[in-house]
Amino acid sequence: MLLVALLKALLVAALLLGLTLLWLELRHRLRPASPLRLRPESFSVDASAADLPGGVRVRGIVTIHNPHPRMEVFVPQLELKPTLLGRGDLADVQVRSSVEALHPDEEARPDGYWAAYIVKGRKATQARLTVDLTGASGTDLAALLDTLWLEVLWVNYGPFGRLWRRDGILVPLRRPQRLEPATAAWRHGEGCAVLPVRTHLLGTLDDPESVLRHYTGSLVQPGDVLTIGETPLAVMQGRYHHPETVTPSGLARLLCRVFHPTSSLATACGLQSLIDVVGPARVLGAWLVGTAMKLVGSKGWFYRLAGEQARLIDDVTGTTPPYDQTIVLGPHDPAGFCARMAAALGVAVAVVDVNDLGRVKVLAASQGCDEALLQRALRPNPAGNANERTPLVLVRPAATSRP
Repeated sequence: MLLVALLKALLVAALLLGLTLLWLELRHRLRPASPLRLRPESFSVDASAADLPGGVRVRGIVTIHNPHPRMEVFVPQLELKPTLLGRGDLADVQVRSSVEALHPDEEARPDGYWAAYIVKGRKATQARLTVDLTGASGTDLAALLDTLWLEVLWVNYGPFGRLWRRDGILVPLRRPQRLEPATAAWRHGEGCAVLPVRTHLLGTLDDPESVLRHYTGSLVQPGDVLTIGETPLAVMQGRYHHPETVTPSGLARLLCRVFHPTSSLATACGLQSLIDVVGPARVLGAWLVGTAMKLVGSKGWFYRLAGEQARLIDDVTGTTPPYDQTIVLGPHDPAGFCARMAAALGVAVAVVDVNDLGRVKVLAASQGCDEALLQRALRPNPAGNANERTPLVLVRPAATSRP
């Protein structure tokens, strides 16, 4: 009788848990959300504008697309918040920004006012963004400025309520000279040669294949392995967002407290970012199983069950400025990326996550890539920290390493 009662209690508990997970998942997936998406396009940096002597003009287009077949969404506000990153004191640099509406069915106002606009289902609109940078007399802006971080602050208004959106666009104002074979400073390691490759600060305006070709095209040779950090790849894919745009659920606020304070899941917004990717049922289920397994001495089950993104999310301060103010997810489809880049470049390609403690994790690699070679070559972390801006590392086996 006692055994029967115990089995009934376990069945009831399992049923209640299943219903709870189902309720959490349905509540999460059916919550109101805005379908609008903002995409930056064709930005240019002009240091020779006739009406801006000695200054720099940054200009580009953003497209706001509504993929929903029926929902109409208002955009009543859109404004810019430009932030400069440079190599010295920027106090004397003047920044002036403007937005010009490029609606397909309305004329732009001559005073620059953003009039509330309705983006209908499966339609889109555009805006032209302009930022003018000028300095005091004698200021060499080309030598002083490095990067423009341009945040688009805009409102979505519709059946879901009123939502603030905050999209960051990184525009490089200067780019390093690409390495040539004669000047490349290879480092020799255990059975290999390693070359960290410096790039500009990468962002959504960059095409990954173009970046790899530009900075390493003259350096690679058959037998090489070209690696890219998982975070630089993720930001080029646009997989980052500002915490202000995250609405933490009760589950995220409660569960984030059980993680180590240094974990990217130890904040409500960080954990909610994982929940938004894999769903609340999987996160809660992974935590319950992980906790039970930890009690019997087996650790790491939460991360195994919650998925790869649980290990890859970087919370605020987790990467280089200006992305240090955002939450960066892991890259999308790294295996597919490696296969495409290997076919395009003719060398093996790998996406890696390396830290200063000698930990090397190969997220994905193209066919035939020697992961043992990567472990030896990358363990000293030749790319350094993100501030060194060497997201690409070329690894050459010793048998062919004659840089």
